[in-house]
Amino acid sequence: MTDQSRDNGSTPTPEELREQVEGTREELGMTVEALAAKADVKARAQEKTAAVKQQVAEKTAQAAVQVREKAAQVGQLAREKTPEPVREKAAQAKAQLTDTADTLAARIQEKTPEPAREKALHTAQAARRNRKPLLAAAAAVVVLLAVRRKRRR
Repeated sequence: MTDQSRDNGSTPTPEELREQVEGTREELGMTVEALAAKADVKARAQEKTAAVKQQVAEKTAQAAVQVREKAAQVGQLAREKTPEPVREKAAQAKAQLTDTADTLAARIQEKTPEPAREKALHTAQAARRNRKPLLAAAAAVVVLLAVRRKRRR
Protein backbone atom coordinates (compact mmCIF):
# COMPACT_ATOMS: atom_id res chain seq x y z
CA MET A 1 0.00 0.00 0.00
CA THR A 2 1.13 3.51 -0.63
CA ASP A 3 1.00 6.23 1.97
CA GLN A 4 -1.90 7.95 0.20
CA SER A 5 -4.17 4.91 0.32
CA ARG A 6 -3.44 4.53 4.01
CA ASP A 7 -4.00 8.17 4.76
CA ASN A 8 -7.35 8.50 3.05
CA GLY A 9 -8.63 5.04 4.08
CA SER A 10 -9.39 3.90 0.55
CA THR A 11 -8.59 0.44 -0.77
CA PRO A 12 -5.38 0.07 -2.75
CA THR A 13 -5.53 -0.02 -6.50
CA PRO A 14 -4.34 -3.09 -8.42
CA GLU A 15 -1.26 -1.11 -9.50
CA GLU A 16 -0.43 -0.28 -5.88
CA LEU A 17 -0.87 -3.92 -4.92
CA ARG A 18 1.50 -4.99 -7.72
CA GLU A 19 4.09 -2.48 -6.50
CA GLN A 20 3.75 -3.78 -2.96
CA VAL A 21 4.12 -7.38 -4.10
CA GLU A 22 7.16 -6.50 -6.22
CA GLY A 23 8.78 -4.62 -3.33
CA THR A 24 8.10 -7.51 -0.97
CA ARG A 25 9.60 -9.96 -3.49
CA GLU A 26 12.77 -7.88 -3.76
CA GLU A 27 13.11 -7.68 0.02
CA LEU A 28 12.44 -11.39 0.35
CA GLY A 29 15.02 -12.16 -2.35
CA MET A 30 17.69 -10.09 -0.59
CA THR A 31 16.84 -11.70 2.74
CA VAL A 32 17.08 -15.19 1.25
CA GLU A 33 20.46 -14.34 -0.33
CA ALA A 34 21.77 -13.01 2.99
CA LEU A 35 20.59 -16.10 4.85
CA ALA A 36 22.05 -18.40 2.19
CA ALA A 37 25.41 -16.64 2.48
CA LYS A 38 25.37 -17.05 6.25
CA ALA A 39 24.34 -20.68 5.95
CA ASP A 40 27.11 -21.51 3.43
CA VAL A 41 29.54 -22.81 6.02
CA LYS A 42 31.91 -24.27 3.43
CA ALA A 43 32.39 -20.94 1.65
CA ARG A 44 32.86 -19.09 4.93
CA ALA A 45 35.40 -21.69 6.06
CA GLN A 46 37.29 -21.38 2.77
CA GLU A 47 37.38 -17.60 3.14
CA LYS A 48 38.68 -17.91 6.69
CA THR A 49 41.27 -20.50 5.57
CA ALA A 50 42.49 -18.21 2.81
CA ALA A 51 42.81 -15.32 5.27
CA VAL A 52 44.76 -17.45 7.75
CA LYS A 53 47.05 -18.77 4.99
CA GLN A 54 47.79 -15.19 3.95
CA GLN A 55 48.63 -14.22 7.53
CA VAL A 56 50.89 -17.25 7.97
CA ALA A 57 52.70 -16.48 4.70
CA GLU A 58 53.28 -12.87 5.76
CA LYS A 59 54.54 -13.84 9.21
CA THR A 60 56.79 -16.54 7.74
CA ALA A 61 58.31 -14.03 5.33
CA GLN A 62 58.89 -11.59 8.18
CA ALA A 63 60.50 -14.31 10.30
CA ALA A 64 62.76 -15.34 7.42
CA VAL A 65 63.94 -11.76 7.00
CA GLN A 66 64.62 -11.51 10.74
CA VAL A 67 66.59 -14.78 10.72
CA ARG A 68 68.68 -13.62 7.76
CA GLU A 69 69.41 -10.30 9.46
CA LYS A 70 70.31 -12.00 12.73
CA ALA A 71 72.55 -14.51 10.93
CA ALA A 72 74.33 -11.67 9.16
CA GLN A 73 74.83 -9.90 12.48
CA VAL A 74 76.17 -13.04 14.14
CA GLY A 75 78.51 -13.69 11.23
CA GLN A 76 79.81 -10.14 11.30
CA LEU A 77 80.25 -10.29 15.07
CA ALA A 78 82.14 -13.58 14.79
CA ARG A 79 84.47 -12.09 12.17
CA GLU A 80 85.08 -9.01 14.32
CA LYS A 81 85.74 -10.99 17.50
CA THR A 82 88.07 -13.55 15.90
CA PRO A 83 91.75 -12.58 16.35
CA GLU A 84 93.94 -12.30 13.24
CA PRO A 85 96.18 -15.30 14.07
CA VAL A 86 93.11 -17.50 14.43
CA ARG A 87 91.75 -16.29 11.09
CA GLU A 88 95.09 -17.02 9.42
CA LYS A 89 95.21 -20.49 10.97
CA ALA A 90 91.62 -21.09 9.81
CA ALA A 91 92.50 -19.99 6.27
CA GLN A 92 95.46 -22.38 6.23
CA ALA A 93 93.28 -25.21 7.56
CA LYS A 94 90.67 -24.42 4.95
CA ALA A 95 93.24 -24.55 2.17
CA GLN A 96 94.59 -27.86 3.47
CA LEU A 97 91.07 -29.29 3.76
CA THR A 98 90.25 -28.13 0.25
CA ASP A 99 93.34 -29.85 -1.14
CA THR A 100 92.59 -33.03 0.79
CA ALA A 101 88.93 -32.94 -0.31
CA ASP A 102 89.92 -32.46 -3.94
CA THR A 103 92.33 -35.41 -3.77
CA LEU A 104 89.76 -37.57 -2.04
CA ALA A 105 87.07 -36.53 -4.54
CA ALA A 106 89.28 -37.53 -7.43
CA ARG A 107 89.90 -40.96 -5.88
CA ILE A 108 86.22 -41.49 -5.15
CA GLN A 109 85.25 -40.42 -8.66
CA GLU A 110 87.63 -42.95 -10.15
CA LYS A 111 86.13 -45.78 -8.09
CA THR A 112 82.45 -44.81 -8.20
CA PRO A 113 80.16 -46.38 -10.83
CA GLU A 114 78.60 -44.07 -13.45
CA PRO A 115 74.96 -44.21 -12.19
CA ALA A 116 76.03 -43.22 -8.68
CA ARG A 117 78.11 -40.35 -10.07
CA GLU A 118 75.15 -39.07 -12.08
CA LYS A 119 72.90 -39.17 -9.01
CA ALA A 120 75.51 -37.32 -6.97
CA LEU A 121 75.87 -34.73 -9.73
CA HIS A 122 72.11 -34.11 -9.81
CA THR A 123 72.03 -33.78 -6.03
CA ALA A 124 74.91 -31.31 -6.04
CA GLN A 125 73.25 -29.26 -8.77
CA ALA A 126 70.00 -29.13 -6.78
CA ALA A 127 71.95 -27.98 -3.73
CA ARG A 128 73.63 -25.24 -5.79
CA ARG A 129 70.28 -24.08 -7.21
CA ASN A 130 68.85 -23.88 -3.69
CA ARG A 131 71.92 -22.44 -2.06
CA LYS A 132 70.21 -19.47 -0.40
CA PRO A 133 67.55 -21.52 1.42
CA LEU A 134 70.20 -24.02 2.52
CA LEU A 135 72.46 -21.25 3.80
CA ALA A 136 69.52 -19.55 5.53
CA ALA A 137 68.60 -22.83 7.23
CA ALA A 138 72.20 -23.38 8.31
CA ALA A 139 72.39 -19.83 9.63
CA ALA A 140 69.16 -20.34 11.54
CA VAL A 141 70.58 -23.48 13.13
CA VAL A 142 73.74 -21.61 14.13
CA VAL A 143 71.69 -18.79 15.65
CA LEU A 144 69.48 -21.23 17.55
CA LEU A 145 72.52 -23.07 18.88
CA ALA A 146 74.14 -19.79 19.93
CA VAL A 147 70.98 -18.65 21.72
CA ARG A 148 70.59 -22.04 23.39
CA ARG A 149 74.19 -22.00 24.53
CA LYS A 150 73.86 -18.46 25.83
CA ARG A 151 70.73 -19.36 27.85
CA ARG A 152 72.50 -22.30 29.49
CA ARG A 153 75.20 -20.01 30.86
